Amino acid sequence: MCGIVGYVGNSSRKAAGHSALDVVVEGLRRLEYRGYDSAGVAVVADGTISSRKKSGKLSNLIGELEANPIPESLTGIGHTRWATHGGPTDRNAHPHLSDGGRLAVIHNGIIENFAELKQELLGKGVTFESETDTEVAAALIGDIFRTQLNDGGSLTEAMRLACQRLEGAFTLLAVHADQPDVVVAARRNSPLVVGLGEGENFLGSDVSGFIDYTRRAVELGQDQIVTISADSVEITDFFGAPAEGKEYHVDWDPASAEKGGFNSFMEKEIHDQPDAVAQTLLGRSDLDGKLTLDELRIDPELLKQVNKIIVLACGTAAYAGLVAKYAIENWCRIPTEVELAHEFRYRDPIVDSNTLVVSISQSGETMDTLMAVRYAREQGAKTISICNTNGSTIPRESDAVLYTHAGPEIAVASTKAFLAQITAAYLLGLYLAQLRGNIFSGQIKDVLADLSKIPAKIQHILDNAGPLRELARSMKDEKSVLFLGRHVGYPVALEGALKLKEIAYIHAEGFAAGELKHGPIALIDDGQPVFVVVPSPRGRDSLHSKVVSNIQEVRARGARTLVIAEEGDESVKDYAEQVFYVPETPTLLMPLLTTVPLQIFAAELAGAKGYDVDQPRNLAKSVTVE
Repeated sequence: MCGIVGYVGNSSRKAAGHSALDVVVEGLRRLEYRGYDSAGVAVVADGTISSRKKSGKLSNLIGELEANPIPESLTGIGHTRWATHGGPTDRNAHPHLSDGGRLAVIHNGIIENFAELKQELLGKGVTFESETDTEVAAALIGDIFRTQLNDGGSLTEAMRLACQRLEGAFTLLAVHADQPDVVVAARRNSPLVVGLGEGENFLGSDVSGFIDYTRRAVELGQDQIVTISADSVEITDFFGAPAEGKEYHVDWDPASAEKGGFNSFMEKEIHDQPDAVAQTLLGRSDLDGKLTLDELRIDPELLKQVNKIIVLACGTAAYAGLVAKYAIENWCRIPTEVELAHEFRYRDPIVDSNTLVVSISQSGETMDTLMAVRYAREQGAKTISICNTNGSTIPRESDAVLYTHAGPEIAVASTKAFLAQITAAYLLGLYLAQLRGNIFSGQIKDVLADLSKIPAKIQHILDNAGPLRELARSMKDEKSVLFLGRHVGYPVALEGALKLKEIAYIHAEGFAAGELKHGPIALIDDGQPVFVVVPSPRGRDSLHSKVVSNIQEVRARGARTLVIAEEGDESVKDYAEQVFYVPETPTLLMPLLTTVPLQIFAAELAGAKGYDVDQPRNLAKSVTVE
């Protein structure tokens, strides 16, 4: 989950004002959403390594650099940490040094055999300053560089030999005082991308780390080593065989990753949602309304033979998968399961060549989801990824990909990526229905027309959110909030509760409204706030009436009922303390609207409590370790 940056430039870049420290710190600023337990940098200058690191947010490191400056340099690495091995302290912060302080290493991931390696190195007289597995990797690379390679070796070769011994998931970046003009990096099951510049090259956990300087990026494959200098990029496998990366162009600019006048990235990203949905829909159909998902490289004949779909995801993405289940089964008549990716491969699931596995991940680097996709492919299943990050690992290792086009999502709590994932899932469901002839082409055209109206409807909700924000501020001292929903309103309830947990640290639970009388109603006490997502009265009349009954049931026991309903639904007013209306839309598409008020509510309440909504405690944006 950590953020990593590497940089090497030449003298012409120095003249242009590109010092290693400035580039690295700016990259860390953009990557801090990946972890903010500590931050650190190391540069190679005057034949030595100079390093600074501090626990806490990046601002603490910047303060340390101002108090204790480091020399000008054209080679450097930087790290922002989400703690795994060892607490978030100064001594556990990266970089870690070895080889007498002449080697600096940063790391994302987990070294699974660190204990065995540490005992071996202790036996050689190596001492350790931290509790981290990263320092073990640094010590191993340093030991190889100094003892095995002697004077004729290279940092690249030391990295290769070390990686042959490491087990687990890792991205490692290293610099050495003896080779001041290179940064060497390794990748296994953890994200790393190269940025290509003129007289300078970059490394980053993702392209945010260097987007201010270049839009040219290179994907790295599994088990690869990359050595960058100011004028070259050399890629090999762990055994030295030459390899090639795939170059691509980053299609968003730095301004997309700025707050744009909003108080937080989360608030900005909530307001980005009309565009995120519109961009995800753009170019997906021809003039006749026929879907043309060019990214789906699977033979249509194979897709026609699919008899089961399994959706794999974690967290918010899993709730997008639950919405997908309702839509796909409705349109395609294919049994669809939704699995938490971290449980999937451990229960011996039934998967074969007629199974389609759909993974959903904003970053495309979610480790649990990646390992589940690999397992599914080993069992012969076809795999499709729904992802927001071009060039990331899960799309590359899937048979096909359906990219969302939400743009960079910086806030840890997902908002616009969630709506874009649901939109992409709708497109996939309609495409499969089109291939299999489950619904008429005119019906698909009608659904696409309804989807095209969603961005304006989201904007309408955003423009009329004043009462909702006022409610949130008035509830900043609440200790618990419950959420109820049925049908596609159920995953919306789950997502509404998750948002409060993530950013406001309030006990919150989402329930299927039909489960209420099977236990959860015991939680209702005088004044207990309960959000209820009410289905459209125009669609499933019996379901609407049942949810209205649920509202009455909790209200009779003292609950404070807060209702999300469709415009024109007057029947809920008598049973709700407050009603927040969303525009009319077909039932299956309602989550694209009913989710938005709950996002606004959570962000406003967390802000009223004085919390950092972009960087909630203990969380990071991308979960890249199991």
